[in-house]
Amino acid sequence: QVQLVESGGGLVQAGGSLRLSCAASGRTFSTYAMGWFRQAPGKEREFVAAISWSGGNTHYANSVGGRFTISRDNAKNTAYLQMNSLKPEDTAVYYCAATRTLSFATETYQYNYWGQGTQVTVSS
Repeated sequence: QVQLVESGGGLVQAGGSLRLSCAASGRTFSTYAMGWFRQAPGKEREFVAAISWSGGNTHYANSVGGRFTISRDNAKNTAYLQMNSLKPEDTAVYYCAATRTLSFATETYQYNYWGQGTQVTVSS
């Protein structure tokens, strides 16, 4: 089992950047595929980015490709989401998630563990 804690959210102007972190408990972090999702008010939770357990495979939603970068540091038990050129439509609660059942996943139902979320607000 793994526990996830997100940090790094906040208020930023359009065009700005933020880096989210997801710290995982336990000594088996390197065996989990990781993902970032977001949920805006009144909307369903949506996929943002995913990374395989080794970090060698990544995938992004079309809406964030070229602006966001997912990465991980298995030695620090931490996954990251670097967000650049932020837009007001990126405003949402961002969640990190982990799964061991797949080496790579992009759907919410494929993930077993979730963090509590961190708020990102982009002002225009």
